[in-house]
Amino acid sequence: MTAAAFRDQIAGLGAVDLARRLIGARLVVRGAGGVVIETEAYGRDDPASHSFAGPTRRNAAMFGPAGHAYVYRSYGIHLCLNVVARPGEAVLIRALWPDVGLDMMQERRRRPELCNGPGRLAEALGIRPEDDGAAFDGGALAITLAAALPDLLVGPRIGISKAQDVPWRFGLAGAKGLSRAFAR
Repeated sequence: MTAAAFRDQIAGLGAVDLARRLIGARLVVRGAGGVVIETEAYGRDDPASHSFAGPTRRNAAMFGPAGHAYVYRSYGIHLCLNVVARPGEAVLIRALWPDVGLDMMQERRRRPELCNGPGRLAEALGIRPEDDGAAFDGGALAITLAAALPDLLVGPRIGISKAQDVPWRFGLAGAKGLSRAFAR
């Protein structure tokens, strides 16, 4: 899929709608990947979002074209992969059901947990700082949306200190390998 085709499919979607739409999508990075099973949305006017205070050098990709990657380092340790929606909005990919390039992912992680959390996922997929701003165009980074929307779990985002009660975390109903269970 070309960057233009993916952008056309997600054109005009805000972060919440894109976060829902990405559940069940296939994400592949340089030959390793699987099915997206958990996401979190971050909006432009969201105090928990990196874009809340406006554009900076660190968050510039969030204000770039939809369908591109926003990669940042969390707590100075883990890289995190996001998909840009409208300017200033992005979706954090929190968990993936890995099924492509498992040997590569296991070599990178060297632990049984491969993609159940944004830092683990980025490490398993081999996400690099230079992926920031890259298009999900079928080259190094690719996303193919699912034909139908699956049943979703919905809950508050996790691991943040602001707007903790906002229900912008989405998961694939029945999936194993989520970063954390959803409240019932």
